[in-house]
Amino acid sequence: MQQFRVATDLQDGLLRTRMVPFSQVIPRLHRVVRQTCNQLGKNASLEVQGTEGEMDRGILDRILSPLEHLLRNAVSHGIELPGKRAAVGKDKMGVILLSLVREGTDVLITVADNGAGLKLESIRQRAIEKGLLNSQAEITDNDLMQLILEPGFSTVDEVTQISGRGVGMDVVVSEIKQINGSLEIASEPGQGTRFTIRLPLTLAISDALLVQMGEDIYAVPHASIEGVVRIAVADLQSYYDGEQESFSYAERDYVVRYLGSMLGTSSPNLVDLKKKWLPMLLVRSGEHRVALQVDDLIGNRQIVVKSVGPQLSSVRWITGGTILGDGSVALILDVNALVRTVVVQPVAKVEEEPQQEKRVSTMPTIMVVDDSITVRKVTTRLLERHSMNVITAKDGVDAVEKLQDQIPDLMLLDIEMPRMDGFEVARHMRNSPHLDHVPIIMITSRTGDKHRNLAFRLGVKGYLGKPYQEIDLLRDINALLTGATE
Repeated sequence: MQQFRVATDLQDGLLRTRMVPFSQVIPRLHRVVRQTCNQLGKNASLEVQGTEGEMDRGILDRILSPLEHLLRNAVSHGIELPGKRAAVGKDKMGVILLSLVREGTDVLITVADNGAGLKLESIRQRAIEKGLLNSQAEITDNDLMQLILEPGFSTVDEVTQISGRGVGMDVVVSEIKQINGSLEIASEPGQGTRFTIRLPLTLAISDALLVQMGEDIYAVPHASIEGVVRIAVADLQSYYDGEQESFSYAERDYVVRYLGSMLGTSSPNLVDLKKKWLPMLLVRSGEHRVALQVDDLIGNRQIVVKSVGPQLSSVRWITGGTILGDGSVALILDVNALVRTVVVQPVAKVEEEPQQEKRVSTMPTIMVVDDSITVRKVTTRLLERHSMNVITAKDGVDAVEKLQDQIPDLMLLDIEMPRMDGFEVARHMRNSPHLDHVPIIMITSRTGDKHRNLAFRLGVKGYLGKPYQEIDLLRDINALLTGATE
């Protein structure tokens, strides 16, 4: 017991050395708002609340860039011009509120403005233009807001230094997810928009509930769980048979799902179980609530979060891993991603019309993988002008993740990228039976024979040096697409 207390005191002391006051970045955020207002001719002030709190130095450094992006968006897309605000009875000076609140082992950062709110009709029209939404689809306002998180999504037609460059909210969400955080959006037309970021207090240690699924152990962060309940096996079977639609608890309805089915590792088998009661985790993502049935609960643990590497991190519902006291490994689940996968995707599939699917399928789909936003945008415009669908990925890990959802007809691949380079992506695809047939053209500044020969040994079909001629790229793409269909 004495040794445990000494270790705990030492651990707490070390964690305190990582904590820095959030207030030290406030002048920088004020400057971002001021400069953006000057460029756009708008009036807005930044008000801060609760910023005397402390945060992990690593988290603060990582969250600073997404916060600046949200503040620029609040001025650019949210706050109206002074004349327009006066016309609707608002003060000419817009207000952006930044607040910091400690909630258990989490930190909630809220960025709210009193501007015009999200332009839902503009979001719908742009989503239809980009093929993200069917024109006849019925979708809730909350789900429609989530579309602004898609890569390259922007409702601005004119490209400026502040907006319309295709560097959108997907970058913000990606950065927040990498530090085990989550983002929620709320908006009222004419009243403003609120972004709520939930972050762990420290990256080093997290509180989690360990659950057993067959022989595997998973860690579910406390922040993701609304409650834990027990349910009778007979009642659970009625949910799986479709006799009951949802589980009600505290006047809220939860869709019942088996965690093993969601992870793709096992199916529910209640016949062989000798238990009368089984545990369920009540979780939420936005307005969607799901009750996750698990095989067993192991208990609460304070876990040290470890990186799982590029291969496993490409799985969207895995955010990290931890080593337990007995030396076994437990993967940490991103419950928000799991809930979105189960609840949102099936709705999107039902809404698609056969005629729409037929039209899209006649156009070849090209995946552009490059860490340069400029190269991605230029290449996308070139291919779209020649009637091709385009998927973009910012690096190899992003590409592998998107290949789980959609397999392109051809891939344009850069070599030098962070996290996972082009050679690793090509090797991964050639070792995957369902991706082996996808032809790859490498576009890179590495034009030496060494890299060229390695690429062809990995099964790459084409190799172009930067800068490339558009006619050469289109010739190679057409030749490979024609060869694949013959």
